Amino acid sequence: MDYQSLIRDIPDFPKPGIIFKDITPLLANAEALDAVIKDMAAPFKDQKIDLVVGIESRGFIFGPGVARQLGCGFAPVRKPGKLPYHTHSLTYDLEYGTDTLEIHVDAVVKDHRVLIIDDLLATGGTAEAAGKLIAKIDGIVVGFGFVIELGFLNGREKLGNTQVESLINYT
Repeated sequence: MDYQSLIRDIPDFPKPGIIFKDITPLLANAEALDAVIKDMAAPFKDQKIDLVVGIESRGFIFGPGVARQLGCGFAPVRKPGKLPYHTHSLTYDLEYGTDTLEIHVDAVVKDHRVLIIDDLLATGGTAEAAGKLIAKIDGIVVGFGFVIELGFLNGREKLGNTQVESLINYT
């Protein structure tokens, strides 16, 4: 399926000079949404994934469907103060400042094989931080899955030797 034809470019959003990749037309197409979820899960089918982790917020859209395809559970990784139970957290550097990600303390069991899902891989900082958070709590990051990769930003390089899959790559 031609997913790229269902991605809309929004110039100057959220600020001038940025071309936002809008996935809402893809989400509105039931056939495409179903295919995206199946295609995101496919490279990891035989990797005995215990848990899919979705990065806030669009990782929450795709993560549960991928988890269902893989026959495992799902856990959200969120910004501080958004999860209602006790959390593990990791603060990481941004280009200008820092940010923090959190996950519930009981979401990942030691040696759980975890797949991290999000809609977009850009510079890789948030995905890298999510991977470090999972490793910090003794999970094993098996791979990362994205709908879109902005390959020209080289975010994949921050994810080391871990398997990285994307359905659309803007190079």
